Amino acid sequence: MKLLTVAIPCYNSQDYMEHAVETALVGGEDIEILLVDDGSTDNTAEIADRLEKEYPTIIKAIHKENGGHGSAVNMGLANAAGIYYKVLDSDDWFDREALLKVMDILRNFVHDGNRVDMLLANYVYEKPSLHKHKAIRYDGVFPENEVFSWNEVKRFKMSQNILMHSVIYRTKMLRDCNLELPEHTFYVDNIFVYNPLPFVKSMYYVNVDLYRYFIGREDQSVNEKVMMGRIDQQIKVNKLMIDAYDLTKIRNKKLRNYMVKYLTMMMTVSSVFLIKEGTEESLAKREELWEYLKLQNKGMFRMVNKMALSKPMQIRNRAGRKMVVWGYSLSQKIYGFN
Repeated sequence: MKLLTVAIPCYNSQDYMEHAVETALVGGEDIEILLVDDGSTDNTAEIADRLEKEYPTIIKAIHKENGGHGSAVNMGLANAAGIYYKVLDSDDWFDREALLKVMDILRNFVHDGNRVDMLLANYVYEKPSLHKHKAIRYDGVFPENEVFSWNEVKRFKMSQNILMHSVIYRTKMLRDCNLELPEHTFYVDNIFVYNPLPFVKSMYYVNVDLYRYFIGREDQSVNEKVMMGRIDQQIKVNKLMIDAYDLTKIRNKKLRNYMVKYLTMMMTVSSVFLIKEGTEESLAKREELWEYLKLQNKGMFRMVNKMALSKPMQIRNRAGRKMVVWGYSLSQKIYGFN
């Protein structure tokens, strides 16, 4: 059995997928790399097959009809032989030294019989075009280099969100919680992180910058113009997260607070883009999104509404909307996202 499965969803990734693979190969024979070709129309499939032949004990090429990022993640999870499961997007990469350290920690888990559900490490926004590198770290939030539960988690800062880039989940735990991402839907990485959280009983944080998150391609799904063009996809993910759990029934206070924070962040992102678009239709969609939360679960609506970010997102007057856009632009400069 492999220690870690790294699933790399690939769609028309011929120009950069090999770099992602090279950084994952540092894990050696303890790692399994699944190249999930999601119906590519370029040379992605041929590259995946060649890499499988070059590293037959490490790399496996999987070919499927196009179903989107979530479908590729699902396929990776269904075929994973690793005790732990990590998603690496094909235009991103691992820091080699950090990966070696993470692999040592996972080996120790297995050796000691320690079934840790979620390992966390830092990620770095990489903007080569602007020569910017912004690391998102969790020191001060999580205890370092020890197994802990939600009870030991401290207060998250605004920038300290648990994203797909920062998590490695225990494979069996993901299967036990019946994780299945929707197909033909963007931004499902948020569901990948959010839905398993109530099943996570034990965690471990290693303060290394493992995941390098590339920002800068014009066609990238997190490009601001692309996101605004796909706002209906973002709203769909928001609603799926609203429907996933009744957060008022999450007993652990710290887990509940974090899930409320995460949901609020997602609602905020959608609201900001709808405000920036500024049409009557987009503003109506913003109101409908918040009304959806209120109608689905008034208790959750009240919990989200207590968060500092939520009320500005529901402002109706033009001056208030301008302040929201200004605040978003400032945060964008500080944290370097999109």
